[in-house]
Amino acid sequence: MPPSAQNGCTSNGCVSNGCECNVCRMRTLFIIDHPYQGSFSRALLAAAMAGAEQAGHDVELIDLAADAFNPAMSAQELNAWRSGRSLDPLVLDYQAKLGRADHVAFVFPIWWMNMPARTKGFLDKVLLPGISYDEPKPGGRLMGRYGSLTSVTLLTTSTTPTLWYQLLFGRPAVRALFTGTFGLIGVRRHRWLSHGNISRSDAGTRTAWLRRASRRFARLA
Repeated sequence: MPPSAQNGCTSNGCVSNGCECNVCRMRTLFIIDHPYQGSFSRALLAAAMAGAEQAGHDVELIDLAADAFNPAMSAQELNAWRSGRSLDPLVLDYQAKLGRADHVAFVFPIWWMNMPARTKGFLDKVLLPGISYDEPKPGGRLMGRYGSLTSVTLLTTSTTPTLWYQLLFGRPAVRALFTGTFGLIGVRRHRWLSHGNISRSDAGTRTAWLRRASRRFARLA
């Protein structure tokens, strides 16, 4: 799918037919995985989306909790997955949104040092062979099929301090999402915004975090 465009300019590079644009619109897909409406994860989502929209970017949202997305893979679904099909209408909608995106942002809490179940199920069910990637040789290198998707951002919250999560635990959710998933299908521009030790953070720290999230998505390119 071609990148989104404005005034003849592509989202990747902002130059088309010799015309250089002042503003580069990117279609950004936000994926939130948190059941609580009052969570700081959702505050981060709101700040990030506001920053993107104020900068003129196109925004779409997937709310896994609101959709009651079922992350469990049944035997019937796995059989369909092997042939690049899905039996879940939600998955078909998610695939369409992902296929339109230039940038994807995941927002979730770190639970037991990893991503929540719905996020893992999203990756398992949505990234299908023949839809998200090809595997020319069994067991060989994967070839991504997302022509316009260039980068992924991850915003996490955790009670564990960020440094501990990195040094003691090896940041497993970050590595799984970036290196073990999107990196394998050719999307290698990644950024992680961590909000650790959140239970001890004060109002000033949280305000600064929200501003950082807004700035990050106002400056997408």
